[in-house]
Amino acid sequence: MARKVTPAGLRTGGGFGLDVFKAEGMEQIHAAALEVLANEGIKTNCKMALEIYAGGGCDVNAGEGRVKIPARIVEAAIESAPSSILFAARDEENDFVMEGNNVHFCNFSKGVNVVDIYTGEYRESTLEDQKNVALLVDALEQYDLLDVAVETRDIPDAIANIASYEVMAANCSKHSGQSAHSKREAEILIEMASVVAGGRENLSKRPITSTVVCPTSPLCINTETTEPIIVYAENNVPCTVLSMVMAGSTAPVTLAGTLVVHNAEVLSGIVLGQLTRKGAPNLYGSSTTIMDLRTAAVSVGCPELAILSSAVAKLADFYKIPSYLAGG
Repeated sequence: MARKVTPAGLRTGGGFGLDVFKAEGMEQIHAAALEVLANEGIKTNCKMALEIYAGGGCDVNAGEGRVKIPARIVEAAIESAPSSILFAARDEENDFVMEGNNVHFCNFSKGVNVVDIYTGEYRESTLEDQKNVALLVDALEQYDLLDVAVETRDIPDAIANIASYEVMAANCSKHSGQSAHSKREAEILIEMASVVAGGRENLSKRPITSTVVCPTSPLCINTETTEPIIVYAENNVPCTVLSMVMAGSTAPVTLAGTLVVHNAEVLSGIVLGQLTRKGAPNLYGSSTTIMDLRTAAVSVGCPELAILSSAVAKLADFYKIPSYLAGG
């Protein structure tokens, strides 16, 4: 199994690191994910993605929407995915590079309700809340980028993400990410960012925006995920493939088994990005955690989320691909 080679003992960058398992543990997780992708594969309902996977040498059953990805194709995608990605900002002083063990911070996302700081009312989140978070993140030097803080529930769903990005870009001089959910939405968001950046070529060189997409666990990567991966790869703009597997629900109850499913899902998206455009800036993402057995709901902030995020960070470093993770 090929791996990006660095001189023995040389770290890939400065910053904080935590070793949560040994090298052979990572090799085992990697090998198991390769086995899953080659033998079980992933499912997708996206015709465009099926064509790209097939053209890249994957075993595609279009009728079933199933894609089996040979290990050599996964390894090639890992090799071609960049280990250093520029996250540019409207203000160049706020640019930063995702690489090695460097750690950067953003706000969490996506809240659907807020406690109004003026009235104390617990209510649905709005576009004005999105604007206020953008202003706050812009003012706080501890934050490096602006993520989608809340759902804009006072805006029609068809244009909510578009309106959200508009207020984020207008009120924050830092890198502003947005979650695209379709080819059309991705194209509009790219066009909006290119206007701010001064054209498509400038946006490709200095991407002031990015997107995060999520597979549907277990082992499905459908149109709302695949189309943005393709559009952002075509435009050389960063795209994070972020799995949200739940141990005990959409993945095995063991954390090791959960990591295998998580890894297979993320790698399937990175393969799609790299088959679309070799060298596309893909990031390895995680909001994977456990299921609360009392309520069957996702458990965020639990110790297992921190353990899984730490493990995913090491897997991403193992692949030499920058990671984008939920905090514990």
